[in-house]
Amino acid sequence: MNATIDSGTPPKHQPIKVKQKKETIVNRLTCATLDGVNARVIEVEATFTKGLPGFAVVGLASSDIQESKERTKSALLTNEFIFPPLKITVNLSPSDLKKSGTHFDLSLALLIALNKTAIDEEGLFVFGELGLDGKIKTSSMLFPLVLSLKEQGVIKRAIVPKESIVYLSHISGVDFIAVETLKEAIDIVKNKNFKANVQAFSYQAESFTVENVPYYFERKYENDFSDVKGQSVAKRASLIAAAGMHNFLMEGNPGCGKSMIAKRIKDILPPIFEEEILSIAKHQFLDGVTPSFSALRPIRSPHHTATSASVFGGGSATAKIGEVALAHKGILFFDELPHFSKSVLEALREPLQDKKVHIARVNAKIEYEADIMFVAAQNPCPCGNLLSKMKSCRCSEVEIKRYQNKLSDPFLDRIDLFVVMQEVSSGDKGDVTSSQMHEKVIEAFKMQKYRGQLRLNGKLTEEEIERYCSLDEEALKILESAIGKFALSHRSIASVKKIGRTIADLHRHTKIEKSDILEALSYRRRK
Repeated sequence: MNATIDSGTPPKHQPIKVKQKKETIVNRLTCATLDGVNARVIEVEATFTKGLPGFAVVGLASSDIQESKERTKSALLTNEFIFPPLKITVNLSPSDLKKSGTHFDLSLALLIALNKTAIDEEGLFVFGELGLDGKIKTSSMLFPLVLSLKEQGVIKRAIVPKESIVYLSHISGVDFIAVETLKEAIDIVKNKNFKANVQAFSYQAESFTVENVPYYFERKYENDFSDVKGQSVAKRASLIAAAGMHNFLMEGNPGCGKSMIAKRIKDILPPIFEEEILSIAKHQFLDGVTPSFSALRPIRSPHHTATSASVFGGGSATAKIGEVALAHKGILFFDELPHFSKSVLEALREPLQDKKVHIARVNAKIEYEADIMFVAAQNPCPCGNLLSKMKSCRCSEVEIKRYQNKLSDPFLDRIDLFVVMQEVSSGDKGDVTSSQMHEKVIEAFKMQKYRGQLRLNGKLTEEEIERYCSLDEEALKILESAIGKFALSHRSIASVKKIGRTIADLHRHTKIEKSDILEALSYRRRK
């Protein structure tokens, strides 16, 4: 029996309804962390998904960032914000870089409080530690972070704690939005009201401008050169050393005034510009000290018993800043130079040559700027009376040789000026004041800057020495004669030219003249 086929109209197919998933919002804010002394940009991103409520921070976050979860919860709950009953995941990108710092708190809190609002503000950095009551606090890391980001040219605006403005306002070129509470920060981000509310800082110091760059200086003379009796040669050498930031070594009997002179040089150093003030402040913050942002260059004088780690920096887990880096743009003074350990003296050759300190540890490799003026003082022998006409030396030849051999030729070659101090006599008088010397330094500084030098004479490179240290015919003949007579090394020749350039600047000579090069040669090291 054949089956009957129904040829009627086929039934209409009903369209299948597909339930569309709600798109998950990924909110982002920008923060930063210190990688050594340089800042690295960190993208803080958060997702809120259904599931067992939880709060996780991923991306190699340190313990202080993990603790921020509890601070964030408390700050939100005490300010009447409902903590979302969702699975919250916060990622700190790039994930292969270790991050640290309590300043990530505010970024986390803003992402959670505004979880239903799309946030993706490009170029907006957010920094701040949270109190349990929602108050926004500052952190010692903020200044080095923001300054480093500004030097890299990656930061234009930032939300920061109001109490940090005291020092952050020194950094020009960044629009700071200062906030005191979490509520205030949430309102700003929610309403996209990113107008800067901080005025730029103006330095309270004397200044002058060269090629549209302001240079600052202060006339503060805590210790005056008028207190130094006699020692006219040493004071003249101090003036030259200060004017060009040359490395300087004084040798003399105990009590002749070596330390007195070294402590007074800091007050007559050349003017300083804004980037240098900020660089000095950055190193002080890394040392845990709040800087004064003054136009005075720093001086550091570690004791001769100081370890290599305290002088250059160190540490087992993370490298810490040392005395050499803290003397950046100022003076590093070593009293009783031969009493410092051989390892410290030989390691000092690197910053004297390259203006940097490299610290290598298992967990960290860090490079600090260390553009220093090195000043040192030493006795001629262990008892100190070798050069005295009134006291007899008690040291044997072996002891004197051992004492003097602590300073190697490569180390001494990096020092520009050498002065043997005179013995003190009753007729000695103070014949020059710090104010008079400082005025000469400022005039010599202006000559260097009007000449187009980026660096001062004592810090010139080989190429810059050829460009700026030009000698007249007589001076050139004298230098050529001295090279053969005294067997000057290549580095010694460069030092003589740099010193001659500074002396010429003090005399307002366009070229290095005969009298300038003769005086420069008088400060060379006698072998």
